[in-house]
Amino acid sequence: MPEQHTRVLIIGAGPAGLTAALYAARAELKPLVIEGLVPGGQLMITTDVENYPGFPDGIMGPEIIEKFRAQAERFGTEFRYGMVSKVDVSSRPFRCEIDEDPDDIVLADTIIVATGADAKWLGLPDEKRLTNYGVSACATCDGAFFKGVEIGIVGGGDTAMEEALFLTRYGTKVHVIVRRDELRASKIMAARALAHDKIEFHWNSQVASIQGSPEAGVTGVTLRSTKTGEEVEHPWNALFIAIGHKPNSDVWKGILDMDDAGYLITKADSTYTNVDGVFACGDVQDSVYRQAVTAAGTGCAAAIDAERWLEANTSHG
Repeated sequence: MPEQHTRVLIIGAGPAGLTAALYAARAELKPLVIEGLVPGGQLMITTDVENYPGFPDGIMGPEIIEKFRAQAERFGTEFRYGMVSKVDVSSRPFRCEIDEDPDDIVLADTIIVATGADAKWLGLPDEKRLTNYGVSACATCDGAFFKGVEIGIVGGGDTAMEEALFLTRYGTKVHVIVRRDELRASKIMAARALAHDKIEFHWNSQVASIQGSPEAGVTGVTLRSTKTGEEVEHPWNALFIAIGHKPNSDVWKGILDMDDAGYLITKADSTYTNVDGVFACGDVQDSVYRQAVTAAGTGCAAAIDAERWLEANTSHG
């Protein structure tokens, strides 16, 4: 098949990628979006989105993604389903292989990486069944849905402590489930959580099962002792998983600078990576906020950076 050429290739179709597409399309750069295996990213598995500006009554995750996509499409964005499986940035235009097919190549003058990050889960069948029905991986997104109930949260790092403290605004009690007998969190975060009267710790414990249904929500959480194997059921109504995120950056290993967790590193006050002409935005480069609205903001920045870079690096003769 003939190689496809685009001035702006956007990899990923969540809030960051779709906002980048909107801005690039309005600048008449005719961007191409490679959507990945889950077009829409994390919002596609989110039910109610109540914290995105402009939707006072809230909106379903898939619905807001549909609106983002339609808006980008209206200005001339092209979409392709598939994964970028290999990238060559040694010469320009950059070469991207799609779906491990060496004959399916997209040539790009600039690339915007917006592949996001996936929450790490425990791997329990109940967890999948009850995601968005009382099981969540984002306290800032979903904490407000659980006012006046007891909440469980799994994790022993800084994120878990931060989210546990946040959840005390809503829950009558927040139960922190830790596999070991100590926290991995920094001393200051650990001290804050340990001193809070609404937080209770369950040491040497792991989640064995989650009770409930999509109709009733979470009705209980069974913990198993990592020392004795004894199981105890607790009547909690929500369970948050805070054991980290994995950025979708594997294809860029050895090409783009990334931190130890795999988050892409961008230059200060920009979306520029260490490779000239390659930009990164959204959760693949943001280990701190991980919100749809911040992802959209950096998507906008990436498109503006790419547009300016093209302007400076395209001959007008």
